[in-house]
Amino acid sequence: MLTLKNDYLTVQINSLGAELSSVKDNDSGMEYMWQANKAYWGRHAPLLFPIVGRLQDNQYRLNGTTYHMTQHGFARDREFTVLDQTATSVTLQLTADDQTKALFPSDFVLTVHYALEDHQLQFAATVDNPAETPLTFSFGAHPGFNVPLGDPTADFSDYQVTVSPKKVYQRVPLVGPYSDTQHSVPMDLTQPMVLDHDLFDHDAKVLTLDNQETTLMLSSGVNDHGVALTLSAPYVGIWSPYPKQAPFVCFEPWWGLADDVEATGDLETKVAIHQLAAHDSFQASYQITYF
Repeated sequence: MLTLKNDYLTVQINSLGAELSSVKDNDSGMEYMWQANKAYWGRHAPLLFPIVGRLQDNQYRLNGTTYHMTQHGFARDREFTVLDQTATSVTLQLTADDQTKALFPSDFVLTVHYALEDHQLQFAATVDNPAETPLTFSFGAHPGFNVPLGDPTADFSDYQVTVSPKKVYQRVPLVGPYSDTQHSVPMDLTQPMVLDHDLFDHDAKVLTLDNQETTLMLSSGVNDHGVALTLSAPYVGIWSPYPKQAPFVCFEPWWGLADDVEATGDLETKVAIHQLAAHDSFQASYQITYF
């Protein structure tokens, strides 16, 4: 476990999956991050690569060959190499090898960087294509936050999610685990969304952002503690497992989507997929402020 610390926060990142695993307030010891209780969900904040969401029948075709890959890809279960670490930052990297190529035949270099500054944790990822052929992939993140924060007597419904800019967003419905991109529906977020477990009876709320800078804030009237995640991405998911009464919520920056309900199985035509040219780079980032 890799530790970052400043005057305000102590952060732990697991080299397995380069997963953000703990963010604690130094004064109170309060834990912001979901602690991976397997009774609800056994992860903290996995990275999603080289796919986001689930594939039809957990398989895809690339260059005429069929490959098997489970939900969200393999990066979350791979050991990353630590390239550099200071008291308040760390850089980790994952590269292709024989094991990844059994699932995903392409060469890639995935580099992630965490930096702690005051009350904010900054995250940046770069995908490099070292090959002479295009790299076809998606990327995402999946941080989970404790609900309640700082008051164990508070209820899930004491919390709300405020999305800024406040407007009516287009939401991508999920049919089972698959995206229904042809039937987007409006979701009015001009007012805060009060948390209720029943909100997630059809899985995550997936908002279309069109890469506009957007902030999702988790807060309550119980105390002044909360988190605010700022991103510029095509999509963001808001999720808590249903029908479990799970004491956490995830804000998920997505540069990709689960397979569409009408997916053909070809990775190159997968919805929201990225085609990275030879020797080109892709960047993704978000910031979380803890208060």
